[in-house]
Amino acid sequence: MKYQTKPHKEGDIILNEARYFPLYQEILDVIGSISDEDIISLHQTKYAKTMSISKAINHLLRDRFVAKGWLKEASIFQQEGYEKEKMWRLDFAKEAVSIEVGFNHGEAIAWNLMKPVLASELNHVKKAIQTKVAVMICATKNLKTAGAFDGAVGEFEKINRYLIPLDRILTVPMMIIGLEAPETFKVVKKKVGGKNIGEIVSL
Repeated sequence: MKYQTKPHKEGDIILNEARYFPLYQEILDVIGSISDEDIISLHQTKYAKTMSISKAINHLLRDRFVAKGWLKEASIFQQEGYEKEKMWRLDFAKEAVSIEVGFNHGEAIAWNLMKPVLASELNHVKKAIQTKVAVMICATKNLKTAGAFDGAVGEFEKINRYLIPLDRILTVPMMIIGLEAPETFKVVKKKVGGKNIGEIVSL
């Protein structure tokens, strides 16, 4: 998939440092390895009854990050009462880099941005992960439209607007990566048996 990026707190500079660049390159390799054909195939075989391609993309990202040794659903805290709750987990983590994949409702943008901050700073709750730099993967407005995402999903452009008022709170360096729309197809809403599903249409 193609993508665009937006750094926060010099996240681009830090991710290009020798100690972090191999991990950043893994992230870019995973994203770049996802083809239109991969998305079409998975959507049609596993998620044909859903409207958008968000689940197919999420699935592909998960499988390929795990294959490269990234820990999925990594707990931020290891203190009892926190470590098992999903809200205190990062989508992926490896060494000092954490990843959030934000295909959920726009109201969750601030929380998705805050989790890497919690993982990076000292806390009264015992930590399991110490993040130094974070990456947030999300959909651009073009992908939302072409992929039939729910209109309430928080997109790359909106997330970037959040970075300004939250600047002092978001202390961890980050890179926001916005996934671009497929080049060879789009998803068209189709009603089947009273339910909306996403039909792949070639461009």
